[in-house]
Amino acid sequence: MRHYEVTFIVDPVLSGDEVKSTAEHIQNELKNFGATVVAVDAIGLRQLAYSINKRSSGVYYCIEFGCESAEWLTKFELNLKRDERLLRFLTVKLDKYGIKYNDDKRNGRIGKKPKEVAAPPVEAVAAPAVVDLDTAEVADAE
Repeated sequence: MRHYEVTFIVDPVLSGDEVKSTAEHIQNELKNFGATVVAVDAIGLRQLAYSINKRSSGVYYCIEFGCESAEWLTKFELNLKRDERLLRFLTVKLDKYGIKYNDDKRNGRIGKKPKEVAAPPVEAVAAPAVVDLDTAEVADAE
């Protein structure tokens, strides 16, 4: 089975419901072509590196899917080009390292901050002893 990942940017002018329906429409389209959706990552609103269609931000989505053959992929990308709600998209074929990375990221093995190790408790340290040289007695310092 071949694994792919499509990342797309939805126009931020759309309402929240329209943005979600756009992502669901793309998922349904993938399923209609016979692909199995592995994961959907709604990355959210992000600043763009450069303006696209006079927009400086966009709503990012990433969908990972698998399929047996990729003959339908050109038709799928043509449909994405025709969709006016999308600013940009990118489809990438994942190799075994990309598949493992995405799986590790979904399961929390990558991207989590390590738990902070608590410092051991500081024990009370006794004050150093003071020696009186005249009498040669040891007295505790207070």
